[in-house]
Amino acid sequence: MILIDTNVLLDIATNDPNWAGWSIEHLDAAAMRGPVVINAVIYSEFSVGYDRIEDIERLLKDVDIGWAEIPREALFLAGKAFQQYRRQSGSRAGVLPDFFIGAHAAVSGIGLLTRDPQRYRSSFPKVSLISPA
Repeated sequence: MILIDTNVLLDIATNDPNWAGWSIEHLDAAAMRGPVVINAVIYSEFSVGYDRIEDIERLLKDVDIGWAEIPREALFLAGKAFQQYRRQSGSRAGVLPDFFIGAHAAVSGIGLLTRDPQRYRSSFPKVSLISPA
C-alpha cells in the first residue's frame, strides 16, 4: 500500500506543467505494486480546489485511489513530531497536515508518494519515500 501526498494529486488534477508527468508516472508505478490510498487530511487539502464532492469522488474513483483511516498511534506520533518541530524553533502554531500524513505512513509501515520529501525526512526518517531526489 502507498499513501499518495496531496501535491501529487494536485499535479495531476491541474496538469501542472512541471510535475504532472512525474506524478502520473509514479502514481501508475505505485498502483502496479499495490493499492494506492489517501487519508482524511489529504482529502481535505485536495478538496479545496473543488466546488462539489461528487467531482472529487469521481476523480478518485477514475484513478482507483482508495481510503485509509489514520490510526490513533499516528495521530499521537503527529503530535510528538509537531512538539519536536516547535522545540527546534518551528514557527507554525497548529499541527501541520504533513505531520499527520508522515505519521500515518510511519505507523502503518507504508510508503509515501510525494514530490516534496524534505517535509517528511527529518520528522519521519524511516518512512519509505517515493520522490524525486
